[in-house]
Amino acid sequence: MFQRLRRFIVRHEPKGQFAHHLKSGTGAIVGMGLVGGLASATELPLLIAPFGATAVLLFGQPGSPLAQPINVVGGYVVAGAIAVAVHTVAPGLPLAAALGVGLSIFAMLALRVTHPPAGAVPIIAFAGGMPPAILFPVITLGSLSLVAYAALHHRLPPVHEYPRRLQDETT
Repeated sequence: MFQRLRRFIVRHEPKGQFAHHLKSGTGAIVGMGLVGGLASATELPLLIAPFGATAVLLFGQPGSPLAQPINVVGGYVVAGAIAVAVHTVAPGLPLAAALGVGLSIFAMLALRVTHPPAGAVPIIAFAGGMPPAILFPVITLGSLSLVAYAALHHRLPPVHEYPRRLQDETT
């Protein structure tokens, strides 16, 4: 019984270095601070919960396929387009948010631009926190800003390769 339970509590991430952890946390602070400043300057509600999860990937796991620029921006754009479309077709339907999440996952996987935090975009559209007309510019501007800062941030020591280089040009 313990062997079965052990699979749930064993950590799979390799042990990291303090300097990397510090840089990751600092990157998230600065990145989200920049997005917050941009929110104040543009009066757009750019500080949304999915961007916090995106910051974890961009600054904590920059080598992950899910953190690459095409995945971050593409995932948000795909989920945003689906959220706006579903909200337009079925604005008051309670299961529309679930439909939007499912369709977003399907489309991100099919287009190979999976970014898990973007799966929350349809929920934002249906939870009443943001009008669909503003949702698309918010997620596009916010995701582009975070990716742009991450690309600069990872050039600082300790350096991380971000974005990752292609390993196989045939993909």
